[in-house]
Amino acid sequence: MERVKRMVSERPLVIFTRSSCPMSHTLITLFRNFGADPAIHELDQMPRGREIELALSNFGYNTVPVVFIGGELAGGANEITSLHLDGTLVPWLKRAGVIWF
Repeated sequence: MERVKRMVSERPLVIFTRSSCPMSHTLITLFRNFGADPAIHELDQMPRGREIELALSNFGYNTVPVVFIGGELAGGANEITSLHLDGTLVPWLKRAGVIWF
């Protein structure tokens, strides 16, 4: 859990994913289209990725992607999609310093 908190604190936009996850790739593309440069942690490519997956389950997520914005848990694909559709995602990204305009 502490390792996840440290990783999340290092950048304003952090995405935990697996290299083969299509929803993760979709969200990464969405954020990049906004001009964001997310920290992407592909758990299946990391030496201790399984430990991080277990820690993320303590946040209530047993699947990827898991997104943190400004150090706060933003959610998975469903939550990020909902935030985007209701118009609250971009303002949150701006407040967190992820994007500027």
